Amino acid sequence: MDIVSVQGLLAMLQIIVIDILLAGDNAIVIGMAARNLPAHLQKKAIFWGTAGAIILRLVMAFLFVEALNTIPALRLVGGILLLWIGYKLVVDDDSEHNIEAKDSLRSAIMTIVIADGIMGIDNVIGVVGAAGGHMTMVAIGMLITVPIIVYGSTLFVKVIERFPIILYVGGGILGWVGAGMSVEDTLIAHTVEPYALYIKIAAVILVVGASLVVKQLKK
Repeated sequence: MDIVSVQGLLAMLQIIVIDILLAGDNAIVIGMAARNLPAHLQKKAIFWGTAGAIILRLVMAFLFVEALNTIPALRLVGGILLLWIGYKLVVDDDSEHNIEAKDSLRSAIMTIVIADGIMGIDNVIGVVGAAGGHMTMVAIGMLITVPIIVYGSTLFVKVIERFPIILYVGGGILGWVGAGMSVEDTLIAHTVEPYALYIKIAAVILVVGASLVVKQLKK
């Protein structure tokens, strides 16, 4: 597929649209991970975390797309990990961040990379399909959307500071996405498919409920 052809440009547009549509969840994760850092470190965490996440997505696109659809339990494990990340991001508050800024920054970056990489599995599959396996187009499309994701993450940090309840919304979204990934795993999909909606709702309640209980116990 020629990138400068009409077909190539349409494919590129599809890739960018898919990335933008799925950037909302990623911006939430990035914003939540960076919210407790000092202002001068938030931009660094967002920049390097996003850069690491994009690199991880490209590696996934080049090496693991087929594996993601064929290896049993990969989606299941990733989904469960997202539930844990959602819980941790909600219960970790400013008062408990007494480690050095350098360690906090590294932790935030790693959280961003891991969570975004897991959540980006469906994104990678979507853009590779839209590109018809043309990896150059996949890479260009992802790089074009980086500024959009970074801007959305920075904005989300500011919104969190004004409306802390959004943290619970973010945790609920991670619970929903994690459960959605888990129930689609080939190992269990045939068994849990009729209950997928209930499992997703239960995951949201579990993440948000556990976060509320733990935060109340800490007071």
